[in-house]
Amino acid sequence: MRVMIVDDDPFIVESLTTILDAQPDIEVAATALGGREATRLFSQVTPDVLLMDIRMPEGDGLSAAERILKDSPHARVVFLTTFADDDYIVRALRLGARGYLIKQDVASIAPALRSVMADQNVLGSEVMGRMPHLGTRAEEPAGPGATGAAGAGAKAAGTGTAGAGASEAGAESAGASAAFADAQLTERERRIVELVAQGLDNKAIAGTVYVSEGTVRNHISSILAKLGLKNRTQIAVHYWKSLMG
Repeated sequence: MRVMIVDDDPFIVESLTTILDAQPDIEVAATALGGREATRLFSQVTPDVLLMDIRMPEGDGLSAAERILKDSPHARVVFLTTFADDDYIVRALRLGARGYLIKQDVASIAPALRSVMADQNVLGSEVMGRMPHLGTRAEEPAGPGATGAAGAGAKAAGTGTAGAGASEAGAESAGASAAFADAQLTERERRIVELVAQGLDNKAIAGTVYVSEGTVRNHISSILAKLGLKNRTQIAVHYWKSLMG
């Protein structure tokens, strides 16, 4: 499948390109740094899937998706964002987006794109957790590009896609530990990196490694400093890139 990536963070664009291009069935056909550029490029590139952030200074993703879906009703738009905001989720589903994923669930992206290509809709595990709070708003008819986002999407992704990524992370944890050795991370910090990459929040991480949430926050601050990164999304991307050499 041919994928177009849209994000205002060049680091995220480069990292996602590396991760997705490493998949045998995925090719990154184009990238853009904002919604306006994405709208312009989409008709030229005609990707199978458009993977796009929502909040970007050079044109937001929701407005870009609305314009793209108006011209190309069958376009497969998947949002990849750090914001599990109720209004964003509802707007995305009503527009006809085929998916809504959270950036820290990096492991779920490739499986989710394959589900979208199989005419399924996908929702990240954190988004699924928000669904009970959305009421009937998410059940209103979606745009022409959708195939039943509130129902089919829950079946296609939910915790299943995120769970698949978690399994991959567990299987390759030894490789990740070696990859982060040069950064002088402690064993506990390497374990927290793996859990962040699996999409766990601080509370879940604390319960897994048996420490307080405050301790988890301190460890994450230390990890960011040692790796020269800005946020937990970059930790997750850095982790998956390290597994690919």
